[in-house]
Amino acid sequence: MRLFHTSDWHLGQNLHGQERDFEHACFLEWLLRQLTSEKPDVLLIAGDIFDTVNPPVKAQERLYDFIVNAHEQNANLTIVMIAGNHDSGSRIELPAPLMRRLRTHALGRVLWLDDGQLDVERLLLPLPDAKGKVKAWCLALPFLRPAEVTGAQLGDDYLRGIGQVHEWLIAAANSKRKKGQALIAISHAHMAGGSVSEDSERSLIIGNAEALPASLFGPSISYVALGHLHKPQKVNGEERIRYSGSPIPLSFSEIGYQHQILDITLDGDTLVKVEPRLIPRAVNLQRLGPAPLADILVQLKDLPDIDLLADVQRQPWLEVRVRLDEPQPDLRHQVETALQGKAVRLVRIAAEYAGNGSTGGADDGAALIELDQLSPQELFSRAWQDTYGNEVDEQTLKDFAVLLQDVQMESEQP
Repeated sequence: MRLFHTSDWHLGQNLHGQERDFEHACFLEWLLRQLTSEKPDVLLIAGDIFDTVNPPVKAQERLYDFIVNAHEQNANLTIVMIAGNHDSGSRIELPAPLMRRLRTHALGRVLWLDDGQLDVERLLLPLPDAKGKVKAWCLALPFLRPAEVTGAQLGDDYLRGIGQVHEWLIAAANSKRKKGQALIAISHAHMAGGSVSEDSERSLIIGNAEALPASLFGPSISYVALGHLHKPQKVNGEERIRYSGSPIPLSFSEIGYQHQILDITLDGDTLVKVEPRLIPRAVNLQRLGPAPLADILVQLKDLPDIDLLADVQRQPWLEVRVRLDEPQPDLRHQVETALQGKAVRLVRIAAEYAGNGSTGGADDGAALIELDQLSPQELFSRAWQDTYGNEVDEQTLKDFAVLLQDVQMESEQP
């Protein structure tokens, strides 16, 4: 049996206000071609299908058009998708009865029976091969919110509640499986030791206290298809427990690695191999800096000029990081002027200041000073020094004095 593992599509995502629909469309077209040429038995989508709980209509159309097209091209393909922490579980499940007719299972929540037992039957899905013979069982574990796994009967320990759900579901799967059938888990969770991408991954619980141990997935599980972390990686170095990562870079921190889906081959309940299939990047993300403004302007000048015959939608997204030692009120204007006629799309300018940000606290050996011991001019001078790493100039101090005088006069008026 062959499975494709993918996750974290984040359909409908914006990059600093710029929509990514073109990039998602390119990925989905590429994935359809892979499904058509390789004909895997199963496609796993491990959560964060949408970027928000209320995704735009276009993003929803992308998903459902993809499912219909995949079914039309390969009627024997089984699709399993679960909700992630960015998704609404109810929204993911809403069209489930219709999608089941397209051999697509959509799981957004765990449910409990009247007697307090986990409804394991809805979370255990048969995975047939092309001939219709059940070769494996899928344990579908959508993102588990605290309200779903804690309460009067389960207790208040969130991690323990998650552990119990895993234990009960795995026990039920082991009792249901027949000899030679594999168990495949699909889960959206933060596993302990996983490498996080900056800027684009929303913490599941403050402080990452929700990180789960890999031991939750015992040796009876042939493969664990994970979602949530955007960087492709193994968990604890285990070949069978993996994050596929996001299909496109969702922030500038994700420039440095190749995005992929995973192609999994099983022989009975034995994992034979896991091969990455690299996803072509439809639009590059480019970052300049951090560097002084003069250096940045030179780098901007060296960027390629616009090719009138090229597709504008494929121009790279650009982030500019400028290191300043004094204010630059016209920073954006200087950057945008340097970019005129260049084949990039500016989405962000980040200013970094040369100061060390010292607060003069006890940790750095400075004596504590009461604020009422300092004049407004002294406070301003200290803030300037901390931010920019040099002393404030005389003209700026004069400008501050004028501004302070205006504020004081306004406050004295009845």
